Amino acid sequence: MKMKKRIILPITAVVIFLTTTSYKSDFFEIAKQIEIFTTLFKEINMNYVDETNPADLMDTAITAMLADLDPYTVYWNEQEVEQARIQNSGEYTGIGASVQTKDHKITIIEPYKGYPADKAGLKAGDEIIKIGDVDLSQFENDAGELLKGSAGTSVQLTFKRQGKTKTTQLKRESVELHAVPYSKLIDGDIGYIVLSKFNRKASSEVATALKELKEKGAKKIILDLRGNPGGLLTEAVNTTNIFVDKDEVITTTKSVIEKYNKTYKTQRDPMDKEIPLAVLINGRSASASEIVSGGLQDLDRGVVIGARSFGKGLVQRPKKLTYNTQMKVTISRYYTPSGRCIQALDYWNRDEEGKAVRTKAEDYNEFTTRNGRKVYDGGGILPDVQLETSKYSGVTQALMEKNAIFDYATNYYYNHQLTQPEAFEFTDADYEDFKKFLSSSDFDYTTKTEKELKETFKIAKEEGFNDEIKSQYERLLKEIEKAKTQDLDEKKPEIVSLLTDEIIKRYFYQEGLYDYYIEENPEIIKAKEILNNSNEYNKILGRS
Repeated sequence: MKMKKRIILPITAVVIFLTTTSYKSDFFEIAKQIEIFTTLFKEINMNYVDETNPADLMDTAITAMLADLDPYTVYWNEQEVEQARIQNSGEYTGIGASVQTKDHKITIIEPYKGYPADKAGLKAGDEIIKIGDVDLSQFENDAGELLKGSAGTSVQLTFKRQGKTKTTQLKRESVELHAVPYSKLIDGDIGYIVLSKFNRKASSEVATALKELKEKGAKKIILDLRGNPGGLLTEAVNTTNIFVDKDEVITTTKSVIEKYNKTYKTQRDPMDKEIPLAVLINGRSASASEIVSGGLQDLDRGVVIGARSFGKGLVQRPKKLTYNTQMKVTISRYYTPSGRCIQALDYWNRDEEGKAVRTKAEDYNEFTTRNGRKVYDGGGILPDVQLETSKYSGVTQALMEKNAIFDYATNYYYNHQLTQPEAFEFTDADYEDFKKFLSSSDFDYTTKTEKELKETFKIAKEEGFNDEIKSQYERLLKEIEKAKTQDLDEKKPEIVSLLTDEIIKRYFYQEGLYDYYIEENPEIIKAKEILNNSNEYNKILGRS
């Protein structure tokens, strides 16, 4: 009986696959491969020397299979399906904080102002180690789910802060995640709107913000899409529609599957198709953000400012599976109104290391906007006005990935007083302190040059040349380390910008950060400059 139970799940999964697969290739070949997999799976479970877990094995098989496609085609378990629903709806019930789950602990990334985590005194950097009676060090599942629950229910959290263990009690609440977390009239007649995500409320919140700002006297608009990872395609089209005519093509999707070849047009009359518009993007603006910025650029409706966007031009659609699971599968590619493909990386033609290939600049194709301006593909949206402050170098990317900037901001918060965001300045002395912090935390990152050099030396050793080149190899590694140290000084402006952002959020939440932006941020300053100069604005858009 035990054996029978052990093979039920994989067989069921295979049947599901059979009944949900679109037979795009030879039926016999698909059936053959499924039969091979089924028999292999059964034999492993029946004959392997140790006890096996069919569910874990299947998860591994699914993950490995999907990894060979692209990073956006993924399998969702029940919990992940719910997380996706929350992300799209913008509402959930919990403690009201952005968190990171890693190594059997939950780190508070940002408590939302006025919600339970904030009211209970939790801060960014706090590490939750126990939820109620559950010790997270012994908890194998997604600990973040323990923070959710019905509105009004209580939960006790045990957490570490600066080496000290503390406890707090809070009540869960319904949490609303605004797509537009900030909007404000600046410089008398410029409306500033931050759009942070494309959930179901995105276009309606942008429309509301625009209406309110115009009532206050706004005659120009800055739409900030920096750091916006995307979301719902329909909301991207509807957001663009706020500023452009009805029946305009905003994006097309193309696929080898005919039913996924679609053209998306605006459906309504615009709120304002004349108001001067500046759109801010950077390397973390992706997907739906690129549809909006690319559409507005191709239609010459607004000036795009910042750095090339991420280049995520693959369209996904969730497909229901059994047992409340889903697969989010890539079905097509996005194209802008001029015909540019947004996708930057080619996951179907990989290099020798198996990494996706990026289109080289010399292979970019030229397109034209409605006014005849030249624009290019190559992945992502290239701004009309490029600013170096929006770009991130290798060392900066490494600092963010390893949470070095986040961790330093945590230490800074507990060692400095700050009363107003406008008064903050990250000094040269602060930056030297940051570099000392990195040294003490053993921060390191590996460059592409290092990887290739180490691989070359490995091959040399295999071929018996290591003795002849060892000294040169070690000298080159030392020179690279020296150059990496210099990177911290050469890339100081972009690193300081991120440190400033993270530190200000600790004291004044997102609202305080945007208050700081409107006075000090280079992209916003540039946008204001262009919007206040109608000749320059029209020249950029090819109207003169």
